[in-house]
Amino acid sequence: MTDARLGRGRGSLAISFFVQGVVFALLVTRIPALQDRYGMSDAVLPIFLAAVPILAGVGSVATEHLVKRARPSAVLRWAQPVVCLVLFGAGLGDELWQLALALAAFGLAVGALDASMNMLGVSLQRAYGRSIMLGFHAAYSLGGIVGASLGWVGAHWQLSLAVLYAPVVAVLVPLALVASRWYVDQRAAAGGPARNSAGSSDPAAPAEHPEAPAVAHAPVSMKLLLPLCMVMAIAYIGDSTVSNWSAKYLQDVLHSSEQLATVPYNVYMVTTLLGRAVGDLGVRRFGAAAVVRCGAVIAAVGFGVVAGAPGAWVGMLGFTLLGLGLCVIVPQTFAAAGRLFPGASDTAIARLNIFNYVGFLVGAPLVGALGDAWSYRGAMLVPMVLVLAMLFYARSFEPEPAGYRDGHERPRTADVGRSSNGL
Repeated sequence: MTDARLGRGRGSLAISFFVQGVVFALLVTRIPALQDRYGMSDAVLPIFLAAVPILAGVGSVATEHLVKRARPSAVLRWAQPVVCLVLFGAGLGDELWQLALALAAFGLAVGALDASMNMLGVSLQRAYGRSIMLGFHAAYSLGGIVGASLGWVGAHWQLSLAVLYAPVVAVLVPLALVASRWYVDQRAAAGGPARNSAGSSDPAAPAEHPEAPAVAHAPVSMKLLLPLCMVMAIAYIGDSTVSNWSAKYLQDVLHSSEQLATVPYNVYMVTTLLGRAVGDLGVRRFGAAAVVRCGAVIAAVGFGVVAGAPGAWVGMLGFTLLGLGLCVIVPQTFAAAGRLFPGASDTAIARLNIFNYVGFLVGAPLVGALGDAWSYRGAMLVPMVLVLAMLFYARSFEPEPAGYRDGHERPRTADVGRSSNGL
């Protein structure tokens, strides 16, 4: 495949990650406004919020089967506009059943979108022969910052949800559709030609690496995938802890002002963006396993600093460390699944993506229950211990899991980061 086509595919997929970051941030930052608009009680709100990741998991499972008949690029091309339009629809209704319908559609579509985006990212990384997944997730983080900023503008100026969402969706839907023309879909099947989102094959595309062993094309084994599933769930437990509890923790435990309590999540998002922007360089230099180990240690230190912080500013330092540590985990987990099952990477990623939502569902209630029953300082030690458990699973991120050559990277980069100490 020509470098120009790969470059266009990489750029268009980065736009897709950016758009998703904007949309998701606009949903989660305006949940209080949605609650007010639909007259939803505090007792009902958690049920609605839990339904979204559950249905997203269903969407991810459905995508596993859908991509056996349609290209991941085609799934992404149509799932992303649906997600955008459903967001707009959520801001238009008046009855609770209308919100339920909108959030159900959002969950199903976002599951398909997340799975197909990462399928394309892994296949592009395989074509490039070097780490580029963190760059895609950096685009998502940038979109999250933009979306959260737009959400702040809507709250500050007291804009209705329809007025806030309409111009954003009017820009994002055409942007996503135009970018989708250049998606590059490189099928994992051995010897299969690469295809773009329009369906045309690329005769110049390389076949799968001939050195990949036959075991690489076997069906996905959940026993082999399980360590990565555990890492994915733990990473999102950490992420949901920050997104759901950072403001409350600073205000209630560290006695900050209400204004200062809004800062940690913004700092977390910025450091996540910065870490992902440079993370691919670290993977190329030291290897994925070393980067994941380093990220796990930094995140554990971050939780420890938060738990022991004497005041708000030290607490914010802890949340800063969490952004730097957790940011590398999720992209490398998707990439590791692609290396582990190069002949069935779409299936592996769809299944792995489910644990994204498992972590999201577990994280916030876990910390809340422990905080109420024990203390919020003590509750922060639980994700710290879970993050340290990632060190046990770090071998799954080695370039040659289980001793097999995976064919994921070109020979010149396949052993990047493998030093005499086994990293």
